Amino acid sequence: MLQSLASKSCVRLVERHARPWFFGFLVVGYVLYLVFGAVVFSSVELPNEDLLRQDLNKAKRRFLEEHDCLTVEQLDQFLTRVLEASSYGVSVLSNTSGNWNWDFTSALFFASTVLSTTGYGHTVPLSDGGKAFCLLYSVIGIPFTLLFLTAVVQRITLYVTHRPVFYFHTRWGFSKHTVSLVHAVLLGFVTMSLFFFIPAAVFSFLENNWNFLESFYFCFISLSTIGLGDYVPGEGDNQRFRAIYKFGITCYLILGLIAMLVVLETFCELRELKKFRKLFYVKKFKGEDQLHILEHDQLSFSSISDQAAGLKDDQKQNEPFVATQLSAHSDGSANN
Repeated sequence: MLQSLASKSCVRLVERHARPWFFGFLVVGYVLYLVFGAVVFSSVELPNEDLLRQDLNKAKRRFLEEHDCLTVEQLDQFLTRVLEASSYGVSVLSNTSGNWNWDFTSALFFASTVLSTTGYGHTVPLSDGGKAFCLLYSVIGIPFTLLFLTAVVQRITLYVTHRPVFYFHTRWGFSKHTVSLVHAVLLGFVTMSLFFFIPAAVFSFLENNWNFLESFYFCFISLSTIGLGDYVPGEGDNQRFRAIYKFGITCYLILGLIAMLVVLETFCELRELKKFRKLFYVKKFKGEDQLHILEHDQLSFSSISDQAAGLKDDQKQNEPFVATQLSAHSDGSANN
């Protein structure tokens, strides 16, 4: 008896504090995942960085040996200036001097990366006025973009997710959970095909130095709004139809971001993911539920009082007509 009571009390205690424990595991797991990523990136990329540094130092020494008129300080000043200009998207190479970074289509592409928080970093404002306008433009534009994306995704989800699931559930009698799961998988596959695999094949064909993996890498980095900036389309030498190409990429980024959000919203509505998310959330405060109930009751009472007032008004409007009928009837009987 005592053992059963103790076991029941332990179970209740664990259930009561389950969510804080799950939240603690979530925090620890996230920190460990960050450390894991740092270890892997460091072990993979650090040797390549060391080789690149050695190659650059060898090239620099060879260049100085071939050009005795230059000193190390002069070469460093020139390279510093070149790298500074390159960080602003300006190159001194003769084969890239024809590409302007701030024509209309390039500026439109830059505005889309700013508002979507992708931010490749290959092109940045040069002037103080441009930087100030970028700040103001972002402060207003990013919330505006979130509102726009939320409204668009809500409408698309209604027609792409909710109605098909409801149709197959009511018309064919399939389980709603099964239909939702199959629909989410199919929608994810179609989105991956239309916005990742096919664009990756197109970019690998249009960009001279990109293979399929690099093109797919660009698509994922862009549509996930990471935007590292190591691969930016339309920046190659003598790019044909560059303005049209940049405009098409801008449309692709916006539509792809919307498609990604629709897929994420569809998966987040699955029953398993809802249960999994609830493990880490805090329970609603009871006062909030009571407040919602009171507000609902107040609205119901106000609606009932409004209906009663409306009935009284109708009765008042009908009373004169009835009174005139009664008075007319009494007068007629008196005359008779």
